[in-house]
Amino acid sequence: MHKFSLGKILLDGHDLKDLQLKWLREQMGLVSQEPALFATTIAANILFGKEDADMNQIIKAAKVANAHSFIDGLPDGYQTQVGEGGTQLSGGQKQRIAIARAVLRNPKILLLDEATSALDAESELIVQKALENIMSNRTTIVVAHRLSTIRNVDSIVVLKNGQVVESGTHLELMSKNGEYASLVSLQASQILTSSSSISRSGSSKHSSFRELSDNQNYEEDLKSISIRELQPSDQGLSSNTASIPSILDLLKLNAPEWPYAILGSVGAVLAGMEAPLFAFGITHILTAFYSPNGSKIKEEVDRMALIFVGVAAITIPIYLLLHYFYTLMGERLTARVRLLMFSAILQNEVAWFDLDENSTGSLTAMLAADATLVRSALADRLSTIVQNVALTVTAFAIAFTLSWKLTSVVVACLPLLIGASITEQLFLKGFGGDYSHSYSRATSLAGEAIANIRTVAAFGAEDRISLQFASELNKPNKQSFLRGHISGFGYGITQLFAFCSYALGLWYASILIKQKESNFGDIMKSFMILIITALAIAETLALTPEIVRGSQALGSVFSILRRKTAINPNDPNSKMVTDVKGEIEFKNVSFKYPMRPDITIFQNLNLKVSAGKSLAVVGQSGSGKSTVISLVMRFYDPTSGSVMIDECDIKSLNLRSLRTRIGLVQQEPALFSTTVYENIKYGKEEASEIEVMKAAKAANAHEFISRMGEGYRTEVGGRGVQLSGGQKQRVAIARAILKDPSILLLDEATSALDTVSERLVQEALDKLMEGRTTILVAHRLSTVCNADSIAVLQQGKVAEIGSHERLIAKPGSIYKQLVSLQQENGCDC
Repeated sequence: MHKFSLGKILLDGHDLKDLQLKWLREQMGLVSQEPALFATTIAANILFGKEDADMNQIIKAAKVANAHSFIDGLPDGYQTQVGEGGTQLSGGQKQRIAIARAVLRNPKILLLDEATSALDAESELIVQKALENIMSNRTTIVVAHRLSTIRNVDSIVVLKNGQVVESGTHLELMSKNGEYASLVSLQASQILTSSSSISRSGSSKHSSFRELSDNQNYEEDLKSISIRELQPSDQGLSSNTASIPSILDLLKLNAPEWPYAILGSVGAVLAGMEAPLFAFGITHILTAFYSPNGSKIKEEVDRMALIFVGVAAITIPIYLLLHYFYTLMGERLTARVRLLMFSAILQNEVAWFDLDENSTGSLTAMLAADATLVRSALADRLSTIVQNVALTVTAFAIAFTLSWKLTSVVVACLPLLIGASITEQLFLKGFGGDYSHSYSRATSLAGEAIANIRTVAAFGAEDRISLQFASELNKPNKQSFLRGHISGFGYGITQLFAFCSYALGLWYASILIKQKESNFGDIMKSFMILIITALAIAETLALTPEIVRGSQALGSVFSILRRKTAINPNDPNSKMVTDVKGEIEFKNVSFKYPMRPDITIFQNLNLKVSAGKSLAVVGQSGSGKSTVISLVMRFYDPTSGSVMIDECDIKSLNLRSLRTRIGLVQQEPALFSTTVYENIKYGKEEASEIEVMKAAKAANAHEFISRMGEGYRTEVGGRGVQLSGGQKQRVAIARAILKDPSILLLDEATSALDTVSERLVQEALDKLMEGRTTILVAHRLSTVCNADSIAVLQQGKVAEIGSHERLIAKPGSIYKQLVSLQQENGCDC
């Protein structure tokens, strides 16, 4: 909810600013133009409408939204995972789930922002009726581009340049011949045959929504669904785990930084030698105070003090050498690993991203954290090892020279110390476990919640999201608690062995002095060197958890780097594409989505588009219309059969070069968090500013872009949140126009546009389609009437194909029934 600088918004006479926001949003139900779903089950997504609803209420809400039939047909029904952002569902299916979510809430105020824009004709008719029923006796605000959906509302407000220019009923506004009448006439010009709208249901009828809310006598054996029951399942998901790479693999990866590693190692050796030499010097001064020759005390102390000053001065370049070059090596390694990981991620096929473990949150968390931990596994580990080796060798050399007997006793205890340290590391590794999956799930959930904050806020789901986030952290939290106790006990054992070793050494030192086998000075120097050496080693053991975590991170990092994508866009054996005529053919194509192998999308599908011609693909939601586009783009490979372009199987073509000749405008346009100019320029990287502006004008985007404060340099925000749905769609169309493709794929390319913009953009698209092979996917049949051929998909096959006139004239035509349904619903078809 945005703040406004002037004026008031009143609800029942109360300023919205004075009302408790959580309570206010509980009274509202929202269906957005671009429905936001979360990466959990269908039932859990609907439950966002009403957290304490049971399964019976969920099913009733889904039936009202005409969603129950397609949900019931899924293998897991209401427990089906929708994927990140609902990617496992079609646009119409997502919209119906969003409507069911709003229906479940039974709100006092209903907000509909193009609520039926993504539905096919049959579903739209049913859902529109349901919406009209639930609008009865309920304050409703409808935002619509398709004016046929608002003819029966009590009042219509026409906005222009941020102000109300007209208001009234449909009949009143039509009689004024003003802005509204102009919009209606523009839309009417697109209607091929006259149609009549459905009269609004009378108040005497019982609406489905009221039946849902009033019928509270449910079967006793139906249990409420808790958040825990609706959490995504881990079963069936492939893991990123891989064997831990060897140190040789890391060194190969870090090969360009070997000179830095050598210079850093020189600093590490000198730094390691410093501790035992310091112990020797300080003990030498202490023993000098007890020397019987008092006349030489001051002379000896002065000499050692000067040595300490010299060492102090040398320490600065030593540690500068150590930290600078190891840090430089580590940061360059981190940057290289991140770049390699990101490049490897982008090379993977789309099906890989459908896996729950490869969600946006998981992958970005891996890029942010694991690449840094690789540095710990190599740079920090190498620094620690070199420094400790130098320290140990120097300490033993001095200690054995001074008193080999005492040193031998202390060294004999080293297996106990080393064993205790190894045990501690095993505790840290074994009981710490790999929490990356749990943390990535939590990160993914947080990312989704932030990205869809409008939906979270609209349904008052902040507390519920927080609970889900906390539940994702329960497992690592419990294991961390256990790890802390056990590793603490292991560290205590380490210290026990250490102090027992010191006690043994002191006892044996007293024996040596008593038997006059060694003098006090040598004994003290030797013992102090060994103690300070042990303390220095213990201090470096504080890095153990980071090193262990770095080793664990290597598995996930190298699993990505080593993975061979199933669809390689740069296959060296593929044929480079320099020119595309545009003939597309599906030969006996069968297809199942990898995440849903039990559902057949296509079964021996045969479809052909001649070069330079246009094909419209229509059918009910979930019939596979968008899948046709996905297969042409080779986001997926068919289970069997071939997709041919210019009589070549696309599997044999270089995918990157092929995609440069294909333009795509999706139903939900994807914009990047950069400027409008840069978003359009993605269509053609070397395009000039004039070309970008021409493309924007052709897409009817130049006018609104120019009105923005920074024009083409305006930041669109994450996912283009600073732009409206229609503006985002026009930017996406401009991007496709700039690309000047041989093949054009339009997936509901004008679904988010208002009447004026749709007419202008449709004209631009018609011009763009000339001489290009075009595949259009649409629910609104008015946009496909001029296509050279229209294919009606049903049950994974082409049920009908032909021109608009031919299919309309065919008795009992499925296409004719779809057109009739849209006409019956008052739609422009």
